[in-house]
Amino acid sequence: MENQPNTTTTPTETKFCQHCGQKIPKDAVLCTQCGRMVEEQQTAPAPQIVINNDNNNVNSNVNQVNAAVAGKMKNKWVAVALCFFLGAFGAHKFYEGKIGMGILYICTVGLCGFGVIVDLIVLLFKPNPYLP
Repeated sequence: MENQPNTTTTPTETKFCQHCGQKIPKDAVLCTQCGRMVEEQQTAPAPQIVINNDNNNVNSNVNQVNAAVAGKMKNKWVAVALCFFLGAFGAHKFYEGKIGMGILYICTVGLCGFGVIVDLIVLLFKPNPYLP
């Protein structure tokens, strides 16, 4: 007697293809013989999407700054000249309307000269005219 592997075959449920008449598995969507679609695929219904877009933003970007809040525009070259010649006394700070910094520059001789150098470089890279 030959040893055969113990395989149990479970009977699968079948149905017949409506196009070619061959037996196919019951859960088949396509016929395994003719390849045609046996039944429609079940698709989920499209979700109901509700868009409540009540965006009432009004773009109020203003490129000009309110002059009453910011003060007057200052000329870059006047500030550079004051910084170069009278920077140790804070003349450029007084010109910009920064009185406290001007007094500090007077008391510290322009922050020991380092503040004057930094301010000179910063002023050279500002646009003309600029807001202090």
